[in-house]
Amino acid sequence: MTNITPVLLCGGSGTRLWPLSRKSFPKQFARLTGEQSLFQQAAVRLSGAGFDQPVIVTNSEFRFIVLEQLAAEQLVPQSVLIEPEGRNTAPAILAAALHLAQSDPRALLLIAPSDHDIPDAAAFRATVQAATSAALSGRIVTFGITPTRAETGYGWLELDKVSDAKRIPVNLRRFVEKPAPAQARAMLADGRHLWNAGIFLFTAETILAAFAALSPALLACVTAAVDQAQPDLTFLRLAAGPWAQAESISIDYAVMERADNLSVIPFARGWSDLGDWDAVWRESGSPDGSNALRGPVTAIDCDNSLLRAESEAQVLVAIGLSDMIVVATPDAVLVAPRARAQEVKAAVAALKSARAPQAEAFARDHRPWGWYEILALSDRFQVKRIVVKPGGQLSLQSHVHRAEHWIVVSGTARVTIEDHLSLVTENQSVYIPLGARHRLENPGRLPMVLIEVQTGAYLGEDDITRYDDVYARGQGPKG
Repeated sequence: MTNITPVLLCGGSGTRLWPLSRKSFPKQFARLTGEQSLFQQAAVRLSGAGFDQPVIVTNSEFRFIVLEQLAAEQLVPQSVLIEPEGRNTAPAILAAALHLAQSDPRALLLIAPSDHDIPDAAAFRATVQAATSAALSGRIVTFGITPTRAETGYGWLELDKVSDAKRIPVNLRRFVEKPAPAQARAMLADGRHLWNAGIFLFTAETILAAFAALSPALLACVTAAVDQAQPDLTFLRLAAGPWAQAESISIDYAVMERADNLSVIPFARGWSDLGDWDAVWRESGSPDGSNALRGPVTAIDCDNSLLRAESEAQVLVAIGLSDMIVVATPDAVLVAPRARAQEVKAAVAALKSARAPQAEAFARDHRPWGWYEILALSDRFQVKRIVVKPGGQLSLQSHVHRAEHWIVVSGTARVTIEDHLSLVTENQSVYIPLGARHRLENPGRLPMVLIEVQTGAYLGEDDITRYDDVYARGQGPKG
């Protein structure tokens, strides 16, 4: 049996699930429907018997988050390809296919977004396995979702015929763009239409032949980007020059809508792209009658509402709400009717125009060594909680405009200040003068927590001069 290589696409930065999903930490890395992130769910779902280690396509900002979340599930990627910039799904998929074809042109690839919800993982794996024969014979297989409503927010697939058999590929007649309500109702009723999940199975040589015939210019650019790629720690950075010349285009427009070798295999066991908060409400279940609750929430006389408090330090109380969305994070709160869930994207655009930091960034900032969050900020001082994971270390750095005081709360810190190295334990503190070269490390086996107090004329994260960094980052706000 030929193993399948999952290719997980996780470079997106969706805004319709704000404030939980933001540019700095988008929805695929958030825990929307369980105790795992959507990315972790996708990786676990496509692992085990019949599957090789995954190939991940992401961007530079998320590369360490990817490794950390995979490690939490005891998974190791085969490769992590770093896109210099987002160019939509076609270049990302093509890069993965070219990379795998270098070692095996017949490699079997399953292209899967990393932010979808598929509750019945076993049924999905069985459906994928049922499609392998068609893919190995040269077909491009896409997975169509049996529709449960006249959805206007999805693209649809029209089959050549109604398929009553389970897990049998059927020829695809055409793709249908997001329909008007009347058209959606007609497609739901006729039995020949499925939702387009954007999940594909094919061999590397099959998809490369399709790109050569249908998008040769894109193939040339991405081939150059892969050929000139450079290793960076455990990652592979695609070459920025040729990548920038690649057209930003979806796989549907670049190849799928013009290919003549497409088959569809139906999947009827539940799926959602979790495209907005209304979709999350539908998929979250209703532990309190018709409401979907998460976190410390008290709902009184509420119905058909999604109520989430994302911090255990919060208490969310809702009284008399119907068909509403309320999502509270430590630094932002969303309140909207469920019927207007799509407008969250416009709200984020308004926040960006107002230069509100909450539009794109969280108070908690994830780094390869751990994370920090801002506890207090005012003129000339800032207080942070910093958590460094075991073995983690910040870069050797200095600041032009600020001094820092560190107080260890738990664990042990190894602190370098100029040529002096010391161990700082619980309830001890250390002072880093303005301009001094310094580094913070955690030599222990448990997370190390400290409070940092910054004082100075300028406290921006871009006031970093970096001299050495085990994570191979350059200058700038990435401590």
